[in-house]
Amino acid sequence: MNSQQADFYQSLRGEIRDWLKSVDGSTSKAAEYLMFAPDLFHLLCKLSIDQDVPIAEKLKLAAAIAYFISPVDLIPGFAFGPLGYVDDIALAAYALNSIIKNSGPAIVQKHWAGEGDVLEVIQATLEFANRTLGGGFLKKIEQVFR
Repeated sequence: MNSQQADFYQSLRGEIRDWLKSVDGSTSKAAEYLMFAPDLFHLLCKLSIDQDVPIAEKLKLAAAIAYFISPVDLIPGFAFGPLGYVDDIALAAYALNSIIKNSGPAIVQKHWAGEGDVLEVIQATLEFANRTLGGGFLKKIEQVFR
């Protein structure tokens, strides 16, 4: 992880941690999934430099990293606070699920620094995104990445 990504990672952790202490954060149904945002971001970064990840998958990872960092996205963080990361974690989970399908789960498991089983986290995040953002969101992501 380069210094810009590390700074973003630390900033993201702090932002989500502070929000979770607030009334809105402590009662949000998204809180459980937003806790995974920094770890998913870290995983995207680690996989993007792994030599065993195919180039086509690295392009998806790069897009997901750029989307995380960009202030311009479907649910902007500047307008919605940490809830603005719901679409970011959905895109991250999609990119990671693609690697699992195309390269196997071991490579993703090798770099997971978060809590719990990464495969369960990715699956739960995709299901949450589908419920929260609608199935159309994930279908649009799939069409972009074909």
